[in-house]
Amino acid sequence: MSKNSVKKVVLAYSGGLDTSVILKWLEESYGCEIVTFTADVGQGEELEPARRKAELMGVKEIFIDDLREEFVRDFVFPMFRANTIYEGEYLLGTSIARPLIAKRLVEIARMTGADAISHGATGKGNDQVRFELGAYALQPDIRVIAPWREWNLTSRETLLAYARQHDIPIEYQSGTKSPYSMDANLLHISYEGGVLEDPWTPAEENMWRWSVSPEVAPDQATQLDLQFEQGDLVAIDGKRMSPAALLTELNRIGGANGIGRLDLVENRYVGMKSRGCYETPGGTILLRAHRAIESITLDREVAHLKDELMPRYASLIYNGYWWSPERLMLQEMIDASQKRVNGMVRVKLYKGNVIVVGRQSDTDSLFSTRLATFEDDAGSYDQADAAGFIRLNALRMRVAARRS
Repeated sequence: MSKNSVKKVVLAYSGGLDTSVILKWLEESYGCEIVTFTADVGQGEELEPARRKAELMGVKEIFIDDLREEFVRDFVFPMFRANTIYEGEYLLGTSIARPLIAKRLVEIARMTGADAISHGATGKGNDQVRFELGAYALQPDIRVIAPWREWNLTSRETLLAYARQHDIPIEYQSGTKSPYSMDANLLHISYEGGVLEDPWTPAEENMWRWSVSPEVAPDQATQLDLQFEQGDLVAIDGKRMSPAALLTELNRIGGANGIGRLDLVENRYVGMKSRGCYETPGGTILLRAHRAIESITLDREVAHLKDELMPRYASLIYNGYWWSPERLMLQEMIDASQKRVNGMVRVKLYKGNVIVVGRQSDTDSLFSTRLATFEDDAGSYDQADAAGFIRLNALRMRVAARRS
């Protein structure tokens, strides 16, 4: 498909420098009409300025969609049912928002009759892969335009020069630069660039936005009772709320207690290592609590199988395969395991730590005090049976030892 054949493009648009330049560049390079789409996934920013900027640039079709509930209900919560962590630490805050944005880009393209979609992800990062794999999975013949892989605007200075040349309305002024590249949604906020590009240099304390330092967090622990139904959080301290409201409240409480900071060097899908810092207070609490309720409601082998599959599931999300057949298959298995993950978990939050202090399930607990007790078990477990069990399991090792 040639550039001349593209008549209308849906652009993932934030109103910042990059996407404002992309908007004008698309018009110049492709001679096409632009539809802008701005997603509210809980980044905490006022989005109406993006609408006004798009209007100033002559855009006629502008979509600003509140996707917060869908984001937590249909993306974050399913991911946490699997206890998902990438490379042992990262809770995938950026990764999990991209398939939702890709889905909405495709939907708007269909609604508006657009020929293509476009995004502002660079050719060095993971997001280009996530956006485009998602779009192709949902609409195989969609055209994707990635300006960072086409144009010769390779630095902030060249972007600013282009903006001045074309009278693009932006707040940024030459000579000023935010020290970090940040991405935020209801699950997390991430920081890259600046001093973080040296993995030996500590993050500056004034970088963090959502959490206090554990050193200055309250000296008194905060206790929470978290209620789960079929693997999903439904209430905090007996108050039922929507998924987005629950995560927002956990972020507030967790941040006030110094929960959820992470400094990580990760392996990007495109092949390079990258250092980033993340704040995920609510997600950190949710992960610990979910594992706690599973500890009394999941069968041992089911729990162990989930743990074995989790790294593969995490990689699928990190690498952009949310809409792949294998991720969907895994999700069905994970969701089936959660049918009886119901009950309450009590946690204490103290100076950066999430401490599980209790867990109960009135209907689905597999924990038996009669079997586990160190007191008189009144015949519920015949300890003599263990001798045969041990001898059978030792058989292969005894045979091997005789050979040597």
